[in-house]
Amino acid sequence: MRVLICTPTFLEAMNIEDFLRRAREAVPDADILVIDDNSPDGTADIAERVGSELGQIQVLRRPSKRGLGSAYRAGFSIGVDRGYDVLMQIDADLSHDPRAIPALLRELENGADLAIGSRYVPGGSIPHWPWYRRGLSKYGNLYTGFMLRTGVHDATSGYRAYRADVLKAIDFASTRAKGYGFQIELAYRVAMWGGRIAEVPITFTDRERGQSKMSAAVMIEEMGLVSWWGIRDRFERGRKRVTDDA
Repeated sequence: MRVLICTPTFLEAMNIEDFLRRAREAVPDADILVIDDNSPDGTADIAERVGSELGQIQVLRRPSKRGLGSAYRAGFSIGVDRGYDVLMQIDADLSHDPRAIPALLRELENGADLAIGSRYVPGGSIPHWPWYRRGLSKYGNLYTGFMLRTGVHDATSGYRAYRADVLKAIDFASTRAKGYGFQIELAYRVAMWGGRIAEVPITFTDRERGQSKMSAAVMIEEMGLVSWWGIRDRFERGRKRVTDDA
């Protein structure tokens, strides 16, 4: 399988070199696309320098910070246009261990359409997170599961591998979410399309260097979208039952 690893960056100068070297070691044959939103700390310059050394690394420089969802849509569009079989997403802050990439790829080889690195299946863990952050994440995922009924335990995980033909089938380019809700939206679309989703246990290690991109606005967007999709689908199912009964 031809694999393109997409990683969005903003202010990741302290992490990007370590990330690229670890990713190259984990999957020597994969190509890597760094999507940088004009980081003022020189993240893109470091990525290009490391890429010239390691090879198979490209940097997409964007003029401004446009959000996580926009970055992945741009990266996936490039991957689809270039004919890759698998498109991966992974954070560059080293919270996702690149050594788990082969396990995600194996799930696709075994027939999955989407493989998610999951914190909330047996074997997954989040060491060192404070109780309130752990609670927000866990119950946010429980709420998402209740509203959308996808069967996914970790719908907000940003560590994933997709079949490129599935991304095209679900029309990923028309997704709306700007922030971390993008993860939920794509998993939801794959589930509604009838795709098979596999979850691989991972250890999520909070970043040691740099600042988290999570914010209250991002969380509000996630829950707002989840609520809207869930209510809309229940209404449409109810309307369909009325129509069928008539």
